[in-house]
Amino acid sequence: MSRAIMFRRLVVPLATALVLTSAGAIAEARSAPGRSDPKPARPRTGTWTGTWTGTWEAAASGTVPAVPGGTIRNVVHTSVGGRAARVRLSNRLGTKPLQLGSVTMALQRPGEPASPRAVVGSMRTVTFAGAGSVTVPVGRDVVSDLVALSVPADANLLVSVHTPADSGPATYHRSALQANFIAPVGDRTAEESGAAYTVTAGSWYYVTGVDVLGHSAAGSVVALGDSITDGTGSSSGANRRWPDRLAARLRELPAYRRPGVLNAGISGNRLLLDGQGPSALTRLDADVLSRAGVRTVIVLEGINDIKGTPEQTDPHALEDAYRLVVRRAHAHGIRAVGATITPYGGHGAYTPAREAVRQAVNAAIRTHRIFDEVADLDAAVRDPALPSRILPAYDPGDHLHFNDAGMRALADTIDLRSLLTPSSPRPPLPARHP
Repeated sequence: MSRAIMFRRLVVPLATALVLTSAGAIAEARSAPGRSDPKPARPRTGTWTGTWTGTWEAAASGTVPAVPGGTIRNVVHTSVGGRAARVRLSNRLGTKPLQLGSVTMALQRPGEPASPRAVVGSMRTVTFAGAGSVTVPVGRDVVSDLVALSVPADANLLVSVHTPADSGPATYHRSALQANFIAPVGDRTAEESGAAYTVTAGSWYYVTGVDVLGHSAAGSVVALGDSITDGTGSSSGANRRWPDRLAARLRELPAYRRPGVLNAGISGNRLLLDGQGPSALTRLDADVLSRAGVRTVIVLEGINDIKGTPEQTDPHALEDAYRLVVRRAHAHGIRAVGATITPYGGHGAYTPAREAVRQAVNAAIRTHRIFDEVADLDAAVRDPALPSRILPAYDPGDHLHFNDAGMRALADTIDLRSLLTPSSPRPPLPARHP
């Protein structure tokens, strides 16, 4: 394949931008028999002021059979808090208009990450242009109105979604590493006890983001990546992915300097080609550039391009793709931090030829000034005795992903100053190859 053709293949996906729709085909939500109505999403009087910041994200990774007539209660973990919130729901990968009959938001009972129970009195109706229900067109996201709920940092929210009819496959994020819940029958969105939620799910359905309203101008940081960023290998239900650890480090800063952390990792994701979810290039607008208050993106992508099928044998193609990501980020005033690709020696897909590509890509990240800053994750987690392998203390056993200690090491490698520096990105050096 010629380099001109490869460049066109990289550019074309970036022409597709995320389009947000406020509300379409809006109808009144119906209350389930015998339930009490939660509090309204917005105050009747007064003015809300502040800045919207992303506190949580899950990138749409595919579709799964929906639960028509039932309710799904998603459990999401905040990085920063705020005086109010709003939620993003997605039909981005669906094939039919998505009917959302009702949506609620509440605080999960503290200390019960595997429970559908809500804090008493915290349940709120989520509205869209003032209505309790909304139809989301195919290929679109919808962002709710302001939800008058004080949201703590480092806490779990319950976002419950009732789909009254068959709207086709559900857009979801497959690997939540978090127990979520399904009530198979009826609108149970306002149920505080969670008694109707008799089925447990390991994925997030429809919900792809939560923003909070506050006075901080620190904005948010997006981690764009694959299964390593998604948390594979870390403890389920414990929020020990490396972006969670990064958020914990940032919470030690004063509130006005504390950015939110958004996890845009998808297990199996690739930089150049669609596969497990849209490629990083294809989803850049939806998962990074359109998110609330983004100041910095951390890019950890490429290992699945190197070891996947078809495999990428030309390190220059990955370098070109990184440069496109950086240019797109800079056009939105966003700094770009590039992470070196971590070792995978001992994994079934490892070969010396693929290792040579990984080393060449990492050398380009370190020396070609592609990114504004570099996070050398490879150097932080490799075994000095066998540099193609992860340190045994960080390896969950598959020689590719990271256990909790490894996730902590990845996050602790990132220089917080690279995330907090005011946005004045420098242009990258020209490509150093023909």
